[in-house]
Amino acid sequence: MLLTKTLFIMETPAKLWKKSFTIVEQACHQVRGFRNLYEELDDKVRLSGQSSSTLSNYARKLAQLSLQFGKLPQHISEKELNKYLAGLARQSKTPSLSDFKFAVYGLRYCYRLLGMNDKVVHLPKIKHDSNMLGYATRSLTY
Repeated sequence: MLLTKTLFIMETPAKLWKKSFTIVEQACHQVRGFRNLYEELDDKVRLSGQSSSTLSNYARKLAQLSLQFGKLPQHISEKELNKYLAGLARQSKTPSLSDFKFAVYGLRYCYRLLGMNDKVVHLPKIKHDSNMLGYATRSLTY
């Protein structure tokens, strides 16, 4: 499941040459329909007043998922999705499971955007660990 940037040359609209693409750019070029999904996601995030980092984080995780399966998130089966999310949870190096959480939150946002609320229900619930907040607060006090 390790995704790396592919090095190759491409002409951008501004006639500039790039040696590598971001994961989102790769998905826009390699997964049919991802560019449209990204544009819809971008519009929704901007209109709702959320930060640009929300868009980047959600888009990055959705792009990784789409590249992994070669299709849009809405076309990935529940079984495939569960296996992918379990892999993210297993390989997380932090107790916060940030990659896993961004993937789940990004998927929820995407499914709601597409009117697929029935799929949102089947995503795993993320429990908020109050101990983590307490630990962070204690470690910051002198």
